[in-house]
Order: sequence, then C-alpha cells, then structure tokens
Amino acid sequence: MAATDYDDITYEVCEQIATIRLNRPEARNGYTLRMSDELEDALQRADRDDDVRVVVLTGAGGDFSVGADLSGGGFDVSEADEASGQEHWQEPAGRCSRTIHLMNTPVIAAIRGAAVGGGLTITLSCDFRLAATDSRFGFVFARRGIYPEGASVWYLPRLVGVTKASDWMISGRVFGADEALASGLLTSVHEPHEVEEAAHALARDIRDTTAPVSVAVIRAMLARLSGGSSPFPAHEVDSALIRNLATNADAIEGVRSFLEKRPPTFPGTVSRDLPSSLPWADQPTHTPD
Repeated sequence: MAATDYDDITYEVCEQIATIRLNRPEARNGYTLRMSDELEDALQRADRDDDVRVVVLTGAGGDFSVGADLSGGGFDVSEADEASGQEHWQEPAGRCSRTIHLMNTPVIAAIRGAAVGGGLTITLSCDFRLAATDSRFGFVFARRGIYPEGASVWYLPRLVGVTKASDWMISGRVFGADEALASGLLTSVHEPHEVEEAAHALARDIRDTTAPVSVAVIRAMLARLSGGSSPFPAHEVDSALIRNLATNADAIEGVRSFLEKRPPTFPGTVSRDLPSSLPWADQPTHTPD
C-alpha cells in the first residue's frame, strides 16, 4: 500500500518526523475498518524507515476521533466472517494499539476535541499524549452496551491506576483535559491551536538529542519489563546491555559530544544495531510487506 493509496488517513514525512493524520473530518474522524488497516500500514511503514525518528499521530479538523463510526446504525465487524476464521480475528482498535506497542519508533498523540471510545484507546500505547484545553475524553463502552477494546483494560490501569480506570470505564462518563492531566493520562495540555506544534516540538527534541537505538531499547524495556512482579528480569537485561558499553559506538559518541559540548551525531540505526542480547530480539514486530 503506497502512501498515496490512503483514504481515511494521511501520511507525511518531513525532517525525520512522520505525521499520521486521521482524515475523516466530516465524520469527526469516526474509526472505520479501513482506517484501522491504513493506520497499521502507515505505522509499520514509519517504523521500518530508519530516517523516521518520531511519529506524530493526530486528527484532521476539530476532533481527534469520536470512536467507532456508527453512521451505519451499528458496528462493522464484517472481517470476523472472513475465511481466516473468527479465532484469528483482531478487533480494529486493538490492531492499532498493538502495532504502536511493538514499534521501535516513539509515537506522540496530539489530541484536539473529542477522543472517545476507540478514538481514545488507540492512543494508550503511545509514548506521549498531548491534548488541547478543549479536549473531551470518554471510555463510553458501558453506555453503548459494548466492551472495552484496544487492550485498554491493560493499558489504562498502568497509566492512571485501577481506581481511576474503574471510575472512567464503569461509569462511561466523559471528562475533560484537566482531569485527564491530573490523573496521568496526558503528558501536557495546550491551547487548541498550539497542541500540534507542541507535539512536533517534542518530536524535534527527541530527534535532535537522543540515540534512535537507545530510544527503541528503552521503549521496549518499559513496555515489556516495567509491569513484572520482580525487578530481577529487568536487571538481567540491564546487565547484558551495560556490559558492552565500552565498545558501543552510540555510547562513545554520547560521552564525546557531552564532553565537547556539541550536539550528538549518533551512528547507530535501529534496523542494523539493536542489541542481540535482548530477550525479545527474535520476535517479529511487523507483518511482512
């Protein structure tokens, strides 16, 4: 799928930052099966490209996404009837959150207006969520007689704790940016016309000051190790990584640039230089081209 083939999103790379935009503003970016397919493709495209250092995920128009497109009077789960069988079917929002979770590239969500249901759960695996003062959030599943998706019952308590996750999910109430920020759901809040630029400013800072291999490893460690019942598996991974720092080209450049008081130029690339000692090094993260 070429970038020009997208219908429900847009994809643009500029100065090593990929901007993926939900692009159904006339439907307040209602989430569709086609949008799910295109998001999965675009996110994996960005992650395979060593020239893309950060992804910004945002929406066209005044809203990020109002969740599943209900204009047809119900929920489109037609893919469950395909020949692959229902046991292999993955719900659309979860496919997006899973793809982000497995990426090496950091993802910043820039949210304006409504982010509700699947339009919110797809952001929970992002590394940062920046929102506008006019943003409204809701895990409204119980009020629609349906169930949480996007693996949100796993992500949300890790972000805000079980008490707040229960409050939001069981009541299904809609809440504002101040409550979301105070509860730990958001990284920061900005004026509506400033939120996307704030996301790109953060992306540029990551691009200019961090090593892509280090970011990829740290991101994976947080996703895979931070929820363990013991710190010792993380310590084992730490030890295997630190043991080889003396000959690590990125580490050498990081120290040298610090001592020379200049911006770093890290030589490592994710496609070539991820440490082989990582326990998950042989696990696939992308579907084949």
